[in-house]
Amino acid sequence: MPAPEIVASLSTRFGATPHPLGVSVARESLLDAARVARDHHGYRYYLLGTATERADAIEVLHAVRHPASFDTLFLKVALPKDDLVLDSLVLVWSGADWHEREIYDLFGVRFHGHPDLRRILLPDDYEGHPLRKDFPMSTPWGFRP
Repeated sequence: MPAPEIVASLSTRFGATPHPLGVSVARESLLDAARVARDHHGYRYYLLGTATERADAIEVLHAVRHPASFDTLFLKVALPKDDLVLDSLVLVWSGADWHEREIYDLFGVRFHGHPDLRRILLPDDYEGHPLRKDFPMSTPWGFRP
């Protein structure tokens, strides 16, 4: 859990909404908020990236860790389903590379500035994004979840 003063600092500086584990930021502020978290607050280690689908949006969640205090800070961005583009955090934390590729592969979020955005789990010619709620219940191989 991040220190309350760090959450307050990011919230004030970027107009972010605080939540118990970090902040929700606008997509336009994500890259700057990530740089401030790294350069001014010491979050040097990229821990994980994931996404979830809500009724009206795809939420992308990045978790970063402070190496001295082991605090974890979550940076969350909600993207409308008809505009799934977000700045890549690979230039801030190189560890975001494969996590962003997985989010792209399974949810369809495109990361602007990613050095190698291509599928990581599924074949390049695979159609659809299997973790989306609009993905068909059966697959070409006949499996059912």
